[in-house]
Amino acid sequence: MPSTLLNVGKILVLSWSDVFVAFVFWMMMDYLTEVWMISFVHAAGIVNIFWGTAHVLPLAIRYLVDTTISKYWMILVSSFAYTAGMCLLTMSTPPAIAGAMGTCSDYKPECIGEGQKILLYTALGLIAFGISGHMGSIDRFIADQATNFREEEFSMSFRPQLIIFSFWGLSLVPNILSIAFLFIKSWKIKFGILAMFTTVSTLVFLSGSCSYRRRKPQGSSLTTVVRVFVASISKLSYRCPRHASELYERSDINDLYVVPHSRSLRWLDKAAIILPNKTLRQQERNRWRLCSVTEVEETKCLVHLIPICFTFIIPGVVSSIGNTFFLEQAEVINGKDGGNFSFGPLLLLLFYYISKGRFTAFYEGFVGHLTSVGWNAVAHVVGFAMSMILSILCCVTAAIVETRRLDVVRSHGLIDKPDEKIPMSLFWLLPQFLLLGAADGFYEKGIDMFFSDQFPRMIFRYLKYIFVATMGVGIIGSTVSVYYAGIVSERIGKHNWFQDTLNLSRLDNYYWLLAALTAANLAVLIIAAMRFPYNYLSLEQIDIDDGPLMKMKIRSNYLFG
Repeated sequence: MPSTLLNVGKILVLSWSDVFVAFVFWMMMDYLTEVWMISFVHAAGIVNIFWGTAHVLPLAIRYLVDTTISKYWMILVSSFAYTAGMCLLTMSTPPAIAGAMGTCSDYKPECIGEGQKILLYTALGLIAFGISGHMGSIDRFIADQATNFREEEFSMSFRPQLIIFSFWGLSLVPNILSIAFLFIKSWKIKFGILAMFTTVSTLVFLSGSCSYRRRKPQGSSLTTVVRVFVASISKLSYRCPRHASELYERSDINDLYVVPHSRSLRWLDKAAIILPNKTLRQQERNRWRLCSVTEVEETKCLVHLIPICFTFIIPGVVSSIGNTFFLEQAEVINGKDGGNFSFGPLLLLLFYYISKGRFTAFYEGFVGHLTSVGWNAVAHVVGFAMSMILSILCCVTAAIVETRRLDVVRSHGLIDKPDEKIPMSLFWLLPQFLLLGAADGFYEKGIDMFFSDQFPRMIFRYLKYIFVATMGVGIIGSTVSVYYAGIVSERIGKHNWFQDTLNLSRLDNYYWLLAALTAANLAVLIIAAMRFPYNYLSLEQIDIDDGPLMKMKIRSNYLFG
């Protein structure tokens, strides 16, 4: 066990990089707008595309890890990409290579040439890949190091030590050091420290290469979904039999369970048709032409989830404004509320995480109560609805506060003075941060529990990555929504809502738009939830000729009627 814990520690050190980078990229809006003099809309687009890509890629990386490249090599490659990205990001700062580029060394836009721009965008791509590689590999590779580890849980003897180490290593130390970054003024030094740390953490990980327990790729269950569609399309000209008993189903004892046939999405049943012109043994050899009823039914379950999954995108769009537009508002407001203490955006971020944690805990208790009386499906729907209602309240509050901020700007003649601090209390922004934290708490935990409860067993290990990818689509979607909202507003009102500075823009109108979109999304969610066939699963052991087999009985019901 000590050697196992030491190996886990060497792997977890890599996750420190993720904590540091997350904190620094929380300040990236300030870096892009203050140093590069990029408009806040463009800066928000860069940050959102970066984080959206970092959220979407882990699903593809997880598939590659299961089918092609081992977890160890993926972690190693992504760590090298991480280190290279941080080094290039450090070099993209004006003072780093001013002599080589023939530019000045001040933190001013005139000191930034094309070379620095190329370095910046290349660095962002490498860092996004590094984050994705860690997210898609580290947790499973840690699982491989535990002696008695199963896919879904740690042994009780290993878990307490890992929890203690994770708290000390992943929460206390990096968060304290992250706060210290606030007192470092030079971006070159900030990025340079991160580059050195990612290099050291990669070397620490490499030091355990000879002792790590490794597993070869075992194949991906996502391939089964593709096989079902391929087999169904290849048999479109065949008619499904009247009785489900005529469809193919594996009956060997190695299967953990079988899923009974359902009458929905009957065209997918064609993947399980046994052709009359070939023997069953011949057809079983080609798994791309013949699939079992269980494989077909689990694919059906995945297809049924698609409409509800689409309703998760808009909450992701709302969530993305927290570390972009909300923080930009906080930067231009005078944070001094008496005395000499300056309330910065860090305080608002702290309240956001407190609200998020509290409402996440509340939702867990709420789901536990309803599950105990058999209403787990209702709990999921209520959780999603509450998330969207809180998102609506957050956007409405943000719109009202932004209207108030613009009134102060006009009354003090600061419209054309974007560098001047606005004489307005920072605590005006507190309600929208609290509401956003509550909405994100419901949103993230609700989706996590919903996926765990309703997703088919064959892709259970991909639940987290599908959830993260859904959030990533919403984050990227926020950039798209800003672009088209600007175009439409310019055509209708002759004034684009998004100008070069915050004082000239109309973020309040954009917040009202997000509130309306979320309200419409809530209506779509209710309709999709009413028509979704929720699965209530139960296991029973049955006897067959060669031994026991676990059979999964699925009762699919629509929530309302």
